[in-house]
Amino acid sequence: MSAAYTLYAKPGFAATTIERLCTEARISNRAFYECFGGREELLRALHERCVEETLAAVAKALHDAPGSLNDRINAGISAYVAFATADWRRARIMHLEVRRSGDVLTLARQRAIAAFAQLVEAAWADYPAPTPVSRRLVALGVIGALQELLIEWVLAEEQPPVDELVAAAVHIFNRSFTTVP
Repeated sequence: MSAAYTLYAKPGFAATTIERLCTEARISNRAFYECFGGREELLRALHERCVEETLAAVAKALHDAPGSLNDRINAGISAYVAFATADWRRARIMHLEVRRSGDVLTLARQRAIAAFAQLVEAAWADYPAPTPVSRRLVALGVIGALQELLIEWVLAEEQPPVDELVAAAVHIFNRSFTTVP
């Protein structure tokens, strides 16, 4: 898992062979296949671990946040961005390699987005909706915006400061979730 965490992040899933994984992990190909059915299964396991850890960090931040919607938005986004960017490999796997892997992570990605959407909807549930638009669709939209901000952070020659990512995401979430006069 450790070797895949590094290699799947860079040079990336497509460029990482089982032989390279085994060499990096200092295990035999046979030992690899005793644990995983292939590199795709390993990528799914690694992605699931990243998602579970991130969900836990965001859920804790939302639970600990003061009661206002703005405070909850700030807490959830700050936790997500801080956790994703604390390790560049996690950010790459969750936001870039998940897309580059093709069909390998399609269902895992959909499950992860659904789980984050449920967190967003639950955090927003006690507050009035600003428009008659579906809360679920708004949650999916703002999650997509946050993912694009993190892809920019991963790929940019000069990474935007994390606090700017948070500020941009908070702005997007606030405009989406609060009533605009």
